[in-house]
Amino acid sequence: MFSKEQNRFALSTLFFISGFCFSSWASRIPTLKVFFEMNEAQLGNFLFILPICSLIGLPISGWLVSRFDSRHPLLVGFLLFTLSLMGIGWARQMEVLVIFVALFAFGMRMINISMNTQAIQLQRQFDKPINGSFHGLWSLGGLSGILFATGTIHFNWGILEHLSIVGLLGVLITLGAYIFMLKNDREISTNKFRLGKPDPFIFYTGLVVFCAAVCEGGIYDWSSVYFREVVHAELFTLSYLVFMSSMTVSRFFTDRLIALMGMEKLFIISALVIILGVGILILFPFFWPSLLGFFITGFGVASVFPMSFLLAGQSKKYTTGVAISIVGTYSTLGVLIAPPFVGYVAHLFSLNRAFLFFVAAALLLMFFSKKAFAANS
Repeated sequence: MFSKEQNRFALSTLFFISGFCFSSWASRIPTLKVFFEMNEAQLGNFLFILPICSLIGLPISGWLVSRFDSRHPLLVGFLLFTLSLMGIGWARQMEVLVIFVALFAFGMRMINISMNTQAIQLQRQFDKPINGSFHGLWSLGGLSGILFATGTIHFNWGILEHLSIVGLLGVLITLGAYIFMLKNDREISTNKFRLGKPDPFIFYTGLVVFCAAVCEGGIYDWSSVYFREVVHAELFTLSYLVFMSSMTVSRFFTDRLIALMGMEKLFIISALVIILGVGILILFPFFWPSLLGFFITGFGVASVFPMSFLLAGQSKKYTTGVAISIVGTYSTLGVLIAPPFVGYVAHLFSLNRAFLFFVAAALLLMFFSKKAFAANS
């Protein structure tokens, strides 16, 4: 039996490598767009693969977490996630690429549910808030991944070499961290979904996560494309790098900000900051203003997901794993809608105008967060 500090270190490592692998994928979306000769609408259709397969994985992931210790589906999900990332780098036919992206998305959903279940269960063993630091490490991993990706692009490494190295590193770290993961975290009671009228608290919390997924997921998928095709910057990963840098630094302060002002106020402030950042991207699609816009947007987005999953863990109707699985459904729907929708609007009008979708999501985030806290009072 390992100490809670060892459990925390192992889980922190997995949050980090998860972000590293995801940003490696996201940084190479423009490469895949060019190689497979996709326009914005076709890229939007292609990006549908991730949320659809992620949605398929939700009930399976929720059942596995409620049936077994979360570390077991976490291991399986990570191996699927990292090995399929390597497969994406190897793919040279669209059919093969689609298969590996589908497996990548399925593994990512298993990871998301299992890691956040572990995080909230581990949080209960500590007196001080630690959940925000996990998401901060995910962002730090994403930042490190985009820095590595920028280096591979600068030195003309192909996508094959890039994603193969990242995937292999992910496999090795996963196998090492698994040994130290929190054990016996399965909650025996109320592990089943309850049919009937939706629980208002989980419903509104899910809508908050939906809005957050629209903003965060949409920026992940389209930031590099925006910087390459709207700003016309050669080093197109720079926008993603700035966004991830801002989000990484901000997430390490999430726990302190929650303690200082409370989650209810922080949700409102986060939404207002998102609106400001995206507004700059829409109105000033130039190099330095765009970097500033992505920086501000990252600061606004940073706290929303950690707070949302922490909020879901307060459910009185569902266990932690089931509550996160339900809320994760809304997250997947947000990711399902945002990237393709942005692609369609960009194809008809322009990409910076399509970013109005993120402004609308931030406004709704404020409204639904108030409803969630009212339902939990």
